[in-house]
Amino acid sequence: MDVLVEVERSGLVESRHRGVLVHVDAAGEVDWALGDPGTVIFPRSANKPLQALAMLEAGLPLDGAELAIATSSHHGEVFQLDVVRAILARAGLDESALQTPASWPDSPHEHARVIREGGGKAPILMDCSGKHAAMLLTCARQGWPIESYLDPEHPLQQQVTEVFTRETGAPPPVVGVDGCGAPLLATTVLGLARAIGRVATGATPETRRLVDAITAHPTHVSGTRSTERHFITGLPGAIAKTAAESTMVVGWPDGSALVGKIEDGGARALTVAMSRAVELLGGPVVLPEPRPAVLGGGRPVGEVRPAF
Repeated sequence: MDVLVEVERSGLVESRHRGVLVHVDAAGEVDWALGDPGTVIFPRSANKPLQALAMLEAGLPLDGAELAIATSSHHGEVFQLDVVRAILARAGLDESALQTPASWPDSPHEHARVIREGGGKAPILMDCSGKHAAMLLTCARQGWPIESYLDPEHPLQQQVTEVFTRETGAPPPVVGVDGCGAPLLATTVLGLARAIGRVATGATPETRRLVDAITAHPTHVSGTRSTERHFITGLPGAIAKTAAESTMVVGWPDGSALVGKIEDGGARALTVAMSRAVELLGGPVVLPEPRPAVLGGGRPVGEVRPAF
């Protein structure tokens, strides 16, 4: 993989982050790339728009904020949890049906809030609970088993695999288990870029609903303090999604898309690389701090900067 981001302190580069960046054009062909577009990755939560698409095609009756939370890696903010509970209620279920592991909120601010309120870890606080609530509602509407909804052989997960294969252009070369317990489908960086580009066009009724939900409700996709929100709001009409182990996707209405993967999983490098790539594509500077400062003694002495 290529060096995408450097960490400079007092004039010396003390760390380097390698990775892959791939941009595909509206036809899904590689426009430019750093690193190998054929690198196989687990997209982690960057798969959520594809999982949501599969659920929509199976009859998931969500739109707007509820559909946005189905694609989310939420921060456990109160307004987000209220939407998750509303989706469960539509399925005639409560939080006990969620098979997400009991967790604290991703956001340290919300983590602290839960502690102040006397709460503890809970399945609904796990950042994927919105996706799981949507999975449960899909099962309820289809009459599919509830208790086994995460089994790879379950009709829901078979539907997800079918749509994922269609959109990425190939069956997943590896099937793992995601942090939330759901089946995790691997693909190449190029396959993921092509799939996200197709979703971002909004060319079908289902993808149109998905794009409209994400672009209208960016804080439901991640959180009010997230960098992901800046990409959605700063790139009109585009969708964006970050993921664990430092993967991010951006898709534009014309079907072009950008995918970045940092090899070491370091989150500090991801948005720096993606922001620079958007700039090189002729887009705006989407982050308030595109080159985060490196501090020494409490003052800036360097920066985290793109190496391309």
